[in-house]
Amino acid sequence: MSSNKNALIRYKTLDKCLKNKYRKYTLEDLIDECSEALFEFEGKESFVSKRTVQLDLQNMRSEKFGYEAPIEVYERKYYRYSDPDYSIHNISVNESDLKAMNNAVQILKQFKDFSMFKEMNGVIQKLEDSIHSTNQKSIIHLDKNEQLKGLEYIDILYDAILHKKVLNITYKSFKARESDSYIVHPQLLKEFNNRWFLICSNKQYVYNLALDRMEDIQIEEKIDYIDMNLNGDEYFKDIVGVSVSPTMAPRNVVFFVDSSNAPYVKTKPFHASQEIVSESNEGTIFKICVQLNFELERLLLGFGECLVVHKPRKLRLRLEEKFKVAAKNYQNLIIPEED
Repeated sequence: MSSNKNALIRYKTLDKCLKNKYRKYTLEDLIDECSEALFEFEGKESFVSKRTVQLDLQNMRSEKFGYEAPIEVYERKYYRYSDPDYSIHNISVNESDLKAMNNAVQILKQFKDFSMFKEMNGVIQKLEDSIHSTNQKSIIHLDKNEQLKGLEYIDILYDAILHKKVLNITYKSFKARESDSYIVHPQLLKEFNNRWFLICSNKQYVYNLALDRMEDIQIEEKIDYIDMNLNGDEYFKDIVGVSVSPTMAPRNVVFFVDSSNAPYVKTKPFHASQEIVSESNEGTIFKICVQLNFELERLLLGFGECLVVHKPRKLRLRLEEKFKVAAKNYQNLIIPEED
């Protein structure tokens, strides 16, 4: 269980105790109540420390979460609310909060038809009702493609990662004539360029499978799951896209962008490592430190004649060859005359 969920359960339990007018609670009693609540939720022994409960009480008293709970200690040992009608569930919401919640609801509504968010439809409706939201049109539009093949698998893949289940995936790559079966240990879900990928392992290697090339997924109950403990930020830190090589070291990629397009690259960096090497009236020279992969090539090629790779030489020559082939395709293009 996440630490946030743990904290919410403890706050709810402490609130119930502190507003109880018919029982006196010592700090030890509050510790026991919180431990019991977590045990009931998780189904396993869970001990809450004295320090944790003391911090919880301190947080509830403060403005940190907007509670400002009137918690008092009486007879030097018992805890209660000085206001018998107080509860953390009775906190009023101001106009600014309502506006912020309404804006969030408008964004969430865009995911109503997206498989992963279908169960949130009722929650979104409740939020709209509770904040008296008008039928405001969405001001923020997110790029999404609900018709993309493979989105129907997100739920089962998410659940398999969450509950550590081994999967048997029937998969057909664009290059394969027939489908293959892969026994995989799912680790992460990754979205890139409006496509979804499963990052998984087969005991030896970590690799990705595109959801739009999956044909069937079955759970392998008899195989023990191997958790690679992948951290997405760490795993993808040296790449553009999703293709990670376990053996390739990141390289310095130096490239020139003309003055008309340089502002786009400055304001939307290709990678977190991006820095400016030099600037002139003609344009800007940038540098990033990444692995050389397919997605990086696609990104660089996308700028066409506006971008020139300087280093590394191998990448420059490969892109140069692609541009030569592209130019040749146009030179040899024959378009049938229309009737």
